[in-house]
Amino acid sequence: MNKYADQVLKDLRAKNPNEPEFLQAAEEVLSTLGPVLDANPQYKENAILERIVEPERVVIFRVPWVDDKGIVRVNRGYRVQYNSAIGPYKGGLRFDPSVNLSVLKFLGFEQVFKNSLTTLPMGGGKGGSDFNPKQSPHTPGKRCSDAEVMRFCQSFMTELFRHIGPDTDVPAGDMNVGGREIGYLFGQYKRLANEWTGVLTGKGLSYGGSLIRPEATGYGNIYFAENMLAMRKQNFEGKLCVISGSGNVASFAAQKLLQLGAKVLTLSDRSGSIYVKDGITPELLAEVMELKTVKRGELSEIKAKGVQFVAKKNSWQIADKIDAAFPCARQNELNGEDAEYLLKHGCTLVGEGANMPSTPEAIDKFVRAKIMYSPGKASNAGGVATSGLEMSQNSERLSWTREEVDAKLKGIMKSIHDNAWEAAAKYGKKGNYMVGANIAGFTKVADAMVAQGVC
Repeated sequence: MNKYADQVLKDLRAKNPNEPEFLQAAEEVLSTLGPVLDANPQYKENAILERIVEPERVVIFRVPWVDDKGIVRVNRGYRVQYNSAIGPYKGGLRFDPSVNLSVLKFLGFEQVFKNSLTTLPMGGGKGGSDFNPKQSPHTPGKRCSDAEVMRFCQSFMTELFRHIGPDTDVPAGDMNVGGREIGYLFGQYKRLANEWTGVLTGKGLSYGGSLIRPEATGYGNIYFAENMLAMRKQNFEGKLCVISGSGNVASFAAQKLLQLGAKVLTLSDRSGSIYVKDGITPELLAEVMELKTVKRGELSEIKAKGVQFVAKKNSWQIADKIDAAFPCARQNELNGEDAEYLLKHGCTLVGEGANMPSTPEAIDKFVRAKIMYSPGKASNAGGVATSGLEMSQNSERLSWTREEVDAKLKGIMKSIHDNAWEAAAKYGKKGNYMVGANIAGFTKVADAMVAQGVC
């Protein structure tokens, strides 16, 4: 590792000993920057690494709300505004018990480079709360009611609204923050600020949302993978694919794969995985999407013919033959043992749809095997890219057609692929998309920071 990057990492570990996810993300990026740091001494002279690993601002606040029984509940809210060198902070909000400062700093740090790769003028940020909409606070096994989610969102936004704005910070959805939650958050922002602005993305079509936005992260992941395959003169026709997750990212990745002639064998959630030996049909996928978005149920409830449910098991070690894998659930879901299984059973492509879903051991195995491996900051950037397109439509008071947005998304994902490929080749790592994505994302932000002085 470059001596400068190594020293910054040592200092970072000393300052943040209880933030494993953040340290993992920082090491994954900084450990690959040696060639560009050696070639650009101005980055060290301007302390770019020391500055880029520190958030510009972290806001932590309490979120009091009242449940359906009239009991006052209190959660913790966060917004990590990481870097605004190339544009306003942009990144999702996550509601989940796993949310803490380490997780949000890792997500915000990744978002900086992901947004840089999109070619759009967006900085990086992330936020959320340890609130769990999937668990009622007073009835075990039940979800929060819509009214409880609304009251929580309104309280959360009552504090957050003073820290965000269309030219300051534009949040979006993330884990457990979908159309329902974005609607409640936007309504409260509009009430408090007394203005209608595109301050949140992922909005409903009736109030400023963009076509293709729900599909964008999943579709974008597959568009990126298509570009990787094209470099080897291949396509998805007949390829056997395994996917983790069953939310928007996983479901729409599966939908796009089916459209391209691939077979999707698995989907998963916290209850376990479904495995269909002959491939998930469009009808079964539609049933899964309704279960998740309307009924808010678990995959264990699927009883369709030919569907095998495997309780408490991930998607990676079920199928006997695998051509491509798409981790679309959460961080560190795919470990070294899973990577060995995938490689042993024929996998030649891994496209990350989630943020940092592969452990360092798994990534090392993929890179050493020289398969087509794309890190999440590159291949799952389609969601935030389309959020950027939604911001543009809001600013212009326009609504683009589905075809227009999809074409722009395809173009952005090709640009991200090509930039990562070219950056890797330029610094002697041809074909290594992880190194290429890190260098391409970093240099744009670093050059902007140098140009703007010490700030």
